[in-house]
Amino acid sequence: MKVDDIRKICVVGSGSMGHQIAMLCALGGIETTVQDISQEALENARRKLEAILDDWVRKGKISESNKKTAFSRLTFSADLMEAASDADFVIEAVVEKLDVKRKVFKKLDELTPPHAILATNSSTIVNSLIADVTCRPDKVCNMHFFYPPLVMDCVEVVMSDATSEETAQVTLDLCKRIGRTGVLLRKEISGFVANRILGALQKEAMKLYEMGIADFRDIDLVVTKALRHPLGPFQLMDLSGIDVIHYVMKQQYAESKDPNDCPPRFVEEKVEKGELGRKTGKGFYDYDKKDRVRS
Repeated sequence: MKVDDIRKICVVGSGSMGHQIAMLCALGGIETTVQDISQEALENARRKLEAILDDWVRKGKISESNKKTAFSRLTFSADLMEAASDADFVIEAVVEKLDVKRKVFKKLDELTPPHAILATNSSTIVNSLIADVTCRPDKVCNMHFFYPPLVMDCVEVVMSDATSEETAQVTLDLCKRIGRTGVLLRKEISGFVANRILGALQKEAMKLYEMGIADFRDIDLVVTKALRHPLGPFQLMDLSGIDVIHYVMKQQYAESKDPNDCPPRFVEEKVEKGELGRKTGKGFYDYDKKDRVRS
């Protein structure tokens, strides 16, 4: 299969990543269906995309005509069979839990055409842990977009030992077709490249905070002012979701048994309290309804 053979894409999951990935594909000229089991989630996804593209029109990033054309290519569906049965390429963006992803891939393998490539957006679960539930492990890979997908340019494409060269190349070509830079990883490793580097920074920041060396706000100031990062590590954890960070660290610890990979107690306390970052209005920082930090 070649990238030009991709006439329809199915994105499974309409959450913070899925709906934006779907719009990227629609903006790239491809008929796309975003599927979710929740009709409410789909309606929320549509509203968010309308708000984003309306803002782009106001700022002159796209024309009203291009916005309407993109939405004309985008379908929202709660029916997985309807969404996936004629898809040439599927991007799974459901909750970051292995058992859920395996169930989704097993179903996708049954519903999609034999030629379809099945990609997972996961940044923590390597595709070989999922591909064995399908009859096409050679057509399975990771296609890891960064948050928010409509802004961030890079996509990590990860091969397992079973992933074919054709699958990897088509996925890289698809990245280019939708205006993103694809980076190929020929071997699997949890966290891939970006999140392993970022994770090292976050772990050191958490250690400094846990030791009482500096307040989390001051650590963020050093990283943004001295290292010129756009966000400090604690700001970024709030953006990503502290529950996601907690889950990723637990996964890494389960694999490595390295105590340095174990989430610190203050992160566990945040999760227990439901203080998960921007999405709950409180994490390390407090947020208003427009996601601005309360002073």
